[in-house]
Amino acid sequence: MNIYLVRHGKDEEGYRGGWSRRGLVEEGRSQSRKLGRYLREPSEEYGIRTLIASDLPRAAETAEEIERQIGISCVYSPLWREMNNGDLAGMPNPEAEAKYPGVYFNALEMDTPFPGGETPAHFRSRIAEAFDGLCAQAESGEADSNILLITHGGVINVLYYHLKGQEWTNRSPFYPIDQTAIHTVSRTAEGWRIVASNQLPHLT
Repeated sequence: MNIYLVRHGKDEEGYRGGWSRRGLVEEGRSQSRKLGRYLREPSEEYGIRTLIASDLPRAAETAEEIERQIGISCVYSPLWREMNNGDLAGMPNPEAEAKYPGVYFNALEMDTPFPGGETPAHFRSRIAEAFDGLCAQAESGEADSNILLITHGGVINVLYYHLKGQEWTNRSPFYPIDQTAIHTVSRTAEGWRIVASNQLPHLT
């Protein structure tokens, strides 16, 4: 019983991310198609039965490419969005720096929100609760495993800390999380554990 975590493909640079509505660039679409083909070909290895994605465009477009390759309809959900950066979402970097000087993800206090957005503490809780719920659905059979979850780098980083029982803050180091890399979470005798990290066989 596995849950595969995947960060979306390459998106537009030069803008603030978070809840940005900007989508993939052509390289990101190509990465996503290659991942879809890879997941389809060794179907006995991955056996994807459920496809879930963040509904933000860069994740949704990644999932759409994979959906076409593996023939499974995707469920899109705001639960799996990146941290809500409110007014800064999708804003060009120079404009954001002029309007909101010093307002960066790792400069916030844990209980301080982005203007119009959420706090790092809320982000952490949102993702941990959503993932625990997904694990419960997999265990009960409500969600057919194996599950492929297309989401964002910040979300996967929180899940690394959550699954390893480590304290996460917005100043915590990032685990390696490349675009369209596969991170495998398995149900073991000790609970859900990360058993393979940041794999990119479809791009090699």
